[in-house]
Amino acid sequence: MENIIQKIKNLDWSAITEAMHTQGYVIIPKLLTDSQCDLLKKGYGDSGGYRKTVIMARHRFGLGEYKYFDYPLPDLIQTIRSEFYPYLAIIANAWFRALAIELSFSPKHEDFLAHCRRHGQEQATVLILKYTEGGFNTLHQDLYGEVYFPMQVVLMLDEPEFDFTGGEFVLTQQIPRAQSKAIVLKPKKGELVLFATNFRPEKGRMGYFRVNMKHGVSEVTSGERHALGIIFHDAEK
Repeated sequence: MENIIQKIKNLDWSAITEAMHTQGYVIIPKLLTDSQCDLLKKGYGDSGGYRKTVIMARHRFGLGEYKYFDYPLPDLIQTIRSEFYPYLAIIANAWFRALAIELSFSPKHEDFLAHCRRHGQEQATVLILKYTEGGFNTLHQDLYGEVYFPMQVVLMLDEPEFDFTGGEFVLTQQIPRAQSKAIVLKPKKGELVLFATNFRPEKGRMGYFRVNMKHGVSEVTSGERHALGIIFHDAEK
């Protein structure tokens, strides 16, 4: 895991922080190798290591399916989750201060997860998603209880226009008393999208206000699309 840890440390965290402050999302190129992506996809068919499978159509979430990993997480996923968190906690604390929210995040992910457990949230939320032709994911926010972390990541495991077409990653931003803005992203295989889970601050004439955000996936027109979602808070039982 030393290679992925070094990659995360070597990222331009100043530029990432600025992008999150100004737009609420950023694409980080080529965090995973092709072989790492393929290994994660191959594991989708295994029966072990997951706590739950969700068929989206049954819940009107879209068309496709996803699986929640169970603890302990695979080493690669655990490393990304724990190594990203301290950098993101700094951004999250700045956001909450700007919005006068009296809550701060510990710099250690294990401390934040202990906070989740004290509120009855102890189930893993990392998931891997699979879409085939016609698949899509409706706009939503990944909130699993009272405790949440305001940022999350998605890692693309297939190559757009080669393994699948369509299936763009969609973000919407809702400014109070204004219409929503749609943002359409096409991350490449191995790239990571960091984005706001439910809101981000934006400065206006009267101070900072919340810009509410949702995310989803547009319809896949051909092929198969796999993605890994890493959420930093845990879920209620």
